Order: sequence, then C-alpha cells, then structure tokens
Amino acid sequence: MGNPCADFEGYRQFVVATLQQLKWLDGKEIERSERIKALQNYPVIEQQIREQERAYCLKRAKDKEEAQRKLEEEQENKDKKESDPGFDGRWYTDISATLPSSLESKEHLPASEIQEEECNRKKFDESEEDLAFWNKPSLFTPESRLETLRHMEKQRKNQEKLSEKKKKVKPPRTLITEDGKALNVNEPKLDFSLKDDEKRNQIILDLAVYRYMDTSLIDVDVQTTYVRVMVKGKPFQLVLPAEVQPDSSSARRSQTTGHLVICMPKVGEVITGGRKSSKSVKTTSDVIKEQTNNRSKQTEKLEVDPSKHSFPDVANIVQEKKHTPRRVGSEPKCIPRDDDPDFEDNPDVPPLI
Repeated sequence: MGNPCADFEGYRQFVVATLQQLKWLDGKEIERSERIKALQNYPVIEQQIREQERAYCLKRAKDKEEAQRKLEEEQENKDKKESDPGFDGRWYTDISATLPSSLESKEHLPASEIQEEECNRKKFDESEEDLAFWNKPSLFTPESRLETLRHMEKQRKNQEKLSEKKKKVKPPRTLITEDGKALNVNEPKLDFSLKDDEKRNQIILDLAVYRYMDTSLIDVDVQTTYVRVMVKGKPFQLVLPAEVQPDSSSARRSQTTGHLVICMPKVGEVITGGRKSSKSVKTTSDVIKEQTNNRSKQTEKLEVDPSKHSFPDVANIVQEKKHTPRRVGSEPKCIPRDDDPDFEDNPDVPPLI
C-alpha cells in the first residue's frame, strides 16, 4: 500500500502471475482460480504494465522540472525582498510625492505600536500561507516531501526569530553607583568568608570557587575599598571594612578545596606633614570588637551586704559539737554503808571487787 505501482491497471493480476508462491497480497488471500486466470492473461497484462511504467517515468520527469522551477522562483522572490530599498516593498522615485494614507497615519503612532502592528500582519500572512500549504493535495513524491521539509524549516526559523524578539535583554548589573559608592554583589552565588588577621595586619577573603573550574575563568581586581572577582563573567564584589594595599595583595587557589584565597594587607601608614608616621588605623568594627573582648574578660560580680541575707545560711543550720576523746579509767567502787536502810549483809554473797 502506498506504492505508486499499485495504481497501475492490472497490477494485482501481474503480481499474482509473476510471484506464483505468493499466497496473500494486500491483506487478501489469492485463490486458485484467480491465479489461473492471471496466468492466462499474463502477456496482455504485462504489455499494459510496461506502457503505464513508461508514462509514469515521463510524468515524474515533468514533476521534477516543475519542483525545480518553483524552488528557483521562491529563491528569486526572497532575494528581491531583501534587495528592495523601500520599507514597504515598493520603489518611490518622487520624494515630494504623497505617501499612502496608511503610512501617513503610522507616522503619528509610537514605535512600539507600529512594530506590534507589523508583527500581527506578518503572523496573519504566515498563517494564511501555512493553511494553504497544508490544504494543498500532495503527490507523495520525493519532491513533495522535500517541499514539506523546507516549509517546516521555514516555520521553525520564523518561530526562533519571534522568540528572540520576545526575550528581554537583562540590564547590566550595577556595581558602582553614580556617586561612586561600591555595592555588594554576589551574582555567581558563591559562599565566602572575610577574616581580619590582626597579627599580620591584613584582610583575608576565602571565596568558595568551584573546585574543578579552570583558573583562566577567574579575574581578580583589588581596589583600596573593595574587591571584585569575575567568575565565568559573573561579578562578585565585596566592600572591605578597611583600606587595603592593592599592589601588595595576593591571590591563590587551594589545591585541596579549589577555594580562592585573597590576602590584602591593610594601609598601616598615614602621611602627615611630608613625613611618614606609622599609625594603626582603627575602624568602627575594630573598636566594637575591642569593647566586646574587654567586657568578656571582666567578670562582673554583684555586691550584697552579708547582714541582709533574705535566705537562711544552710551551712550553719546544724551545729556540730566538738568531739572530746574519752579516757578509759577505773570506775569508782560503790561501797555500801551500814546506815543504808536497804542494806542487808548476806554472808553467802561474795564481796564486790
């Protein structure tokens, strides 16, 4: 099915007579009587098939020529549209001649409305052309398939052009304001840490750059009040808490983590009266840090009068008695006296020792 030879007259009889082992053709069983009849009429059917084949070859040659001619015409029309100097596709020889009313009315409209009107007109024309193309009957030839492919490619390119126009171009990122103030920007969204090394009098920036990213994609720019790092074209900018020396700064990458470490020495000398005097520059952040350190070192205690305790002294609740060692001595002997009324002298009782 779908083969142009199937449209030939006597096609089924010719195939049945030629392929005698074939049992089914186009979903229909070949009966024995049909095969016998096809074999009997085979010479006549073969002659008809050959004539139809020659006619089909001539038709195909004409179709190829027609398709080639259409392709050349389309290319000429395209080149002509591109070479036309007129903005509406027409030539104007007289400058003083009046323009069409539609163009005069467009002069009073803003540019955005004119562009929108032109886009709508182009969309309408393209939709009509597209509808007419798909409603046109197809011959199911290689040329028709190539024409369909070119039409689909043209639609895809037009769609890409429209999407590119709709894309809004992002404005460039503002890194420094009009009054010269630097802003903090982290467009690549990288983690970072800023450390103030007081022992070496420098500021250290640790930027968590991607570990396996090439170093050629990183650009570092150190200024006196801020540092800027371009990571794959995206800016990272940080305002520094103190002024630094850009010439003495250094940048290196960690071999284990890939982080970018920037060491920026602080400005430690102030020029006054033509001579240099070393003076440590303290910022507000340094003063606040010193105050918090001093407060943490001093342990504050509340002074309370011990005579005004509002709670009992647990340590003195139970008074311990002093333990005195007892000496083991001889107990005094109890000697009964004769004048005791209870005294009874019994001779059988042995005397007390």
